[in-house]
Amino acid sequence: MAIREIRVVGDPVLRTPCDPITDTKSAAVRTLVEDLLEGVDMEGRAGLAANQIGVSLRAFSWNIDGEIGYVLNPKIDALDFDEYQDGDEGCLSVPNLWFPTKRAWYARVTGIDLDGKPVVVEGEELMARCLQHECDHLEGMLYLDRLDRATRGKAMREVRKLMD
Repeated sequence: MAIREIRVVGDPVLRTPCDPITDTKSAAVRTLVEDLLEGVDMEGRAGLAANQIGVSLRAFSWNIDGEIGYVLNPKIDALDFDEYQDGDEGCLSVPNLWFPTKRAWYARVTGIDLDGKPVVVEGEELMARCLQHECDHLEGMLYLDRLDRATRGKAMREVRKLMD
């Protein structure tokens, strides 16, 4: 497989909510999963959503602390808002820009695998940030949408420079 090009801010596929996967046995979905796993298995990549490679389906892969995996039709079903994390966040679709983004400390996502079997992915800190970030992508959101007003203004000025 070839590594697919990452879509960047300004591409409409990143702002469109993704469709659920209805046929996990299709060759297209199996190829998508292969591409997501290959695409995330690179230094500096924590997660990769299907729409970031131009496919508007609900799927993402992750690469956190040496664990690589994927989930289809993910839904966040638990967030721990008792503790927050407010570290810098970046995105392959917003290259070379990092901004402090408030996220829940813990997150749990449920979905399915290619065999249609249930998948539960959960974690704290970086894994929680990744799960929230990738699920946002599938809803047509970028992490920039989560920034506080002042930081978002600065971020959008930087994004405009990228697009020129």
